[in-house]
Amino acid sequence: MIPEKAQFYIDQLQMLKHPEGGWYKETYRSTGVIPEAELKGIDGPRSYSTGIYFLLTKENFSAFHRINSDEMWHFYDGDGLTIHEIQPNGRYQKHQLGLDLEGVEEPQLVVKGRSWFASEVTEGGSWCLVGCTVSPGFDFRDFEMAARLPLSEEYSDQTELISRLTRS
Repeated sequence: MIPEKAQFYIDQLQMLKHPEGGWYKETYRSTGVIPEAELKGIDGPRSYSTGIYFLLTKENFSAFHRINSDEMWHFYDGDGLTIHEIQPNGRYQKHQLGLDLEGVEEPQLVVKGRSWFASEVTEGGSWCLVGCTVSPGFDFRDFEMAARLPLSEEYSDQTELISRLTRS
């Protein structure tokens, strides 16, 4: 069941279901475009930058996926968010997004492009509303969902986490 305040945001912000899990609403796409010739490893031109609202509940995680660009996360409301990042070199990093500045949380952070990452409402929490800014701008052509078995084989030290935060 979706908490009342989370449902309010979903309705008021006209959020849509996201393929990785949760809900989103694109709020910004720059009119400026970076030509493909200026981008490394990206097929086609991209907007300078894009932004979305993103909402998760404790029942609905964001599955491991990756994109080509850096993604900056911004905390808005609700409980904290845990973001699990596996960088291309295999280094695991656990990020805590939120407003507990005396604890381990940060109100904004960056996940590097080409890292595999997944997120979930921090243990004991109910829901979380955040924003994500991507530069060069997000395009679904850059979006890759992780498959459980190949990702587990590549990063065998994270098998339990990958199994829990993938869908297939």
